[in-house]
Amino acid sequence: MTDRLAGKIAVITGGGRGIGAGITRRFAEEGASVAIVQRNAPPETMLSDRVIHVGADLSRSADIAAAIERVVHFFGGLDVLVNNAGLMFEKTVDDMSETDWDQMMDINLKAPFLLTKAAMPHLRSRGGGSIVNIGSIEGLASNPGHPAYSASKAGIHGFTAAVAVDHGHEGIRCNAIAPGWINSDLSEVYIESLADSSRVRRELLAMHPVGRLGEPSDVGNLALWLASEESAFVTGQVYVIDGGRTKKLPLPSA
Repeated sequence: MTDRLAGKIAVITGGGRGIGAGITRRFAEEGASVAIVQRNAPPETMLSDRVIHVGADLSRSADIAAAIERVVHFFGGLDVLVNNAGLMFEKTVDDMSETDWDQMMDINLKAPFLLTKAAMPHLRSRGGGSIVNIGSIEGLASNPGHPAYSASKAGIHGFTAAVAVDHGHEGIRCNAIAPGWINSDLSEVYIESLADSSRVRRELLAMHPVGRLGEPSDVGNLALWLASEESAFVTGQVYVIDGGRTKKLPLPSA
C-alpha cells in the first residue's frame, strides 16, 4: 500500500459490484474516502468509516444532485468522480422501442453528464480533480444487438474529450477507460445460461492474447492511476483494457 489517494474524496457510481467494486477496493486500499452512489446498498463488508453508501436513482436528476451534495457534506469535499454505473441490453434497432433507447441514454450518458455538472464546482473549489468515465470497447466497435449500448459508450468517449478540453485550465482532468470482457457475477450468470458454457469459456480465452479474462481489479488499477497525481499530464484519453482482444484479427475456424 502506497496511499496514492491519501486525503482524496471520491464518488464511484455503481461502486458496489463488478467493475465498480474493483475500483472502490483499490481506491480504499490507497487511502481514499469513497462514496458508493447507487440505488441498492452494497455488501456490508465493503463499508467502513471511509467507504459509505449514498442511495440514488441515477435516472433522476434530483437524486444525482442530492447525492453529490450529501457526499460533500459528509466528507468535506470532492476530488475524484468515477462515472461507472451503466445499463446494457441486447436489442436491434428493429426490436428496440423509443423508451428502450431513452432508458439506455438516461443511465449511460445523461447521468454521467449530470454527475459531472454537479461535481464540477466542488472539484473546482479544491483546485482541480480527476473524472474517470467507464466507457467500453463497444464504444469503438460493437457486438450484435447493441446499437444503443455502443452509441451510449461512444458518446461517453466523446464527452470525455470535450470535458478535458473545456476544463483542463482549471486543473480538472477527464479520462475514460474502455474495458473488454471483465469477470463479474453478471458475466458468470450469462455464460452459465448458455447451452455449451464450457465451449464458450474456451473460445473467450482464445480471443484474448494474454490468455485470461479481465478482473475488476485490472480496471481498478487503471482507474487508480488516472485518479492519482501520477497521471497529472494525462487528460482526454480513452484507455482500452481488454487483454489485447481488439488487436487480435480473427481467423476462420477450421
